[in-house]
Amino acid sequence: MKLSRRKFIQSTAILGIAGIFGLNIAEATSKDASRTNFNKGATMKIAVLAASGRVGKLITNEALSKGYVVSAFVRDSKKLTPKPNLSIIQKDIFSLNANDLQGFNVIIDCFGEWKELSLHKKHIQHLVKILAGNKAKFLVVGGAGSLYMDKTHTTRLMDTPNFPAEYMGVANATAEVLGVLRKVSDINWVYVCPPAEFVFDAPKSGKYKIIGEEFEVNNKGESKASYADYASAMLEIARDSQYSKQRVGVIGL
Repeated sequence: MKLSRRKFIQSTAILGIAGIFGLNIAEATSKDASRTNFNKGATMKIAVLAASGRVGKLITNEALSKGYVVSAFVRDSKKLTPKPNLSIIQKDIFSLNANDLQGFNVIIDCFGEWKELSLHKKHIQHLVKILAGNKAKFLVVGGAGSLYMDKTHTTRLMDTPNFPAEYMGVANATAEVLGVLRKVSDINWVYVCPPAEFVFDAPKSGKYKIIGEEFEVNNKGESKASYADYASAMLEIARDSQYSKQRVGVIGL
């Protein structure tokens, strides 16, 4: 039976998938977003790639709201509105070179593609090449499909029977991005999975949890969060030095 993404998430809760696979259930507490390892008094300089997409715009706005200086790289500069502390740079990801990405504390890759899926792997291969030796922290918006469903890390969310067929292509493509990053040693990368149910128009609650390699649900049995809370979590991960050369995820509480 082919399930929609929403029905798939509902079915996992009904079947008790967390209990079946021995997964963690998040505590209903807010993440302490005040924790930071970034030098106080310094202004963080952030580059956001593919900044005109849904995730890119929210991460850009979240960074600006925190007083950071943001350079937004986009294919069409008309898709962003000029704001204080925001530089809009019209340049395709595949046209970027090493010099374009120098001088930043953090670089956030918000690339997304649903049609030409081979571009996921091609774009990350290009970025790790030009970022070799770059001192910036490199964060990548990932996919939830590759999160592990067991403690042995052999079964992924995308390997489960009811995973929606229409999402399998992009799940495989984003998993390939993670595979490329795992082989990189000269970049401080972090691959950040959104929840299985990623809600664009939901408000920012400020209640979320940063998880590890394994799929988790909250106390409602949901792997769900708003784009706005994911953007907040992304900036927390950017600030905190404990997150380095690893894959993490975000769920709402």
